Amino acid sequence: MANMDPWVVNGFDTHIPWWFLLTVIKGVALFAMLVVLTLFNIWFERRVVSWMQMRIGPNRVGPQGLLQSLADGVKLALKEDIVPENADKPVFWLAPVLSAIPAFLAFAVIPWGPEVSIFGHQTTLQLVDLPIGVLYILAVSSVGIYGIVLAGWSSGSTYPLLGGIRSSAQMISYEIAMGLSFAGVFLYAGTMSTTGIVAAQAHTWYILPLCVSGIIYIISMVGETNRAPFDLPEAEGELVGGFHTEYTSLKFALFFLAEYINLVTVSSLAITMFFGGWRAPWPLSLWAGANEGWYPMIWFLAKLLIFVFVFIWLRGTLPRLRYDQFMKLGWKVLIPVSLVWLLLVAVIRQLKNVGDMDRAHLLPISIGAAALFVLVLVALEVRERNQVTRDRRAQDAAELAREEDLDGLGGGFPVPPMPGQQRAAITPRPLRTPILAVTANGHTPAEEASDGRQ
Repeated sequence: MANMDPWVVNGFDTHIPWWFLLTVIKGVALFAMLVVLTLFNIWFERRVVSWMQMRIGPNRVGPQGLLQSLADGVKLALKEDIVPENADKPVFWLAPVLSAIPAFLAFAVIPWGPEVSIFGHQTTLQLVDLPIGVLYILAVSSVGIYGIVLAGWSSGSTYPLLGGIRSSAQMISYEIAMGLSFAGVFLYAGTMSTTGIVAAQAHTWYILPLCVSGIIYIISMVGETNRAPFDLPEAEGELVGGFHTEYTSLKFALFFLAEYINLVTVSSLAITMFFGGWRAPWPLSLWAGANEGWYPMIWFLAKLLIFVFVFIWLRGTLPRLRYDQFMKLGWKVLIPVSLVWLLLVAVIRQLKNVGDMDRAHLLPISIGAAALFVLVLVALEVRERNQVTRDRRAQDAAELAREEDLDGLGGGFPVPPMPGQQRAAITPRPLRTPILAVTANGHTPAEEASDGRQ
């Protein structure tokens, strides 16, 4: 067999399978690609945000500042490593590692190209193709959250602990909506394998028939990666630096690395699930060789760059949400919409499988479902606003019923009474000097006596 050809190592003939060597080569290439993409994405984010804010951005180290991220990494490695006295030191050291390693492992099932020839052997541009590849990504990314939670808990400080708790709440809230958005893709593709899902999008990308699932996933992936406007676990305004406040040197760099690799992973998963994976977009797909050989890697990286730009665009444009707004979006909007949409997708797929539905029926049903979603969202928003209005009116009525005395000279300035208030009765103060009698010419008797003596 070709994959069992002998391989000479240090002059000795060994029977190392070719598939093992190719897997090692692809693993090293994948690791190098993720590290280089991290360095590039940091530079790209700083340049794009500076362009949006009319600043210069990094432009000193390397051409156009391209080596600035590498210089920052070297600087972090040379910084002093400080561990707080109150920290749980084993967990404090383990947390950044536990956050960074799953970020690399999650990318293992992402296909970034079709079958190609490497050293004369055919292999797919994917590290491993699991039958439940998408579930593997969800499981591994969930383990990465433990790194953030344990980092906040082990720091022995209040603000990192609050950041870790927020991160766990975000994971629980948005992981549900993310999983429900994938269920529609599973129903259409008939598989949980990432390679099978890409193959099923040979004619139509799933962002078209499953547009609601795609939008829900895009929102959820921003919440999962703790990126703006959902960067609540590391909100500088109220939590200093969040869960990594007490971290320095390489341990802080690992958190930074994990964040940007997770950004690449969730973007690649969105491309795989909804945007055709490594397949060329129209009209490039009309070219017969567009989806063969090494060209699909170009289309995959181009799509990935667009998603990274969207992440940066959100960070440079939207303000941070309040925590109650963030949780409301996850539990009251995304999850209910995902459940209703999944039910609708299941009904449509069943009708198509039994042959009772064609494309002529699908269009009005889709329009009706979209209209129903809009009506439900509007009804929920109106109900929420009415409740807020009723609460405000009740509060105003309580304030009006409570008659409060008003100091007419509050703070030294005349203050008019508010509705429902009445001005306090002013009691004149007794004079400190007695009132003196005044004669007809306007002088006091003492003054006239003095004048007469003169």
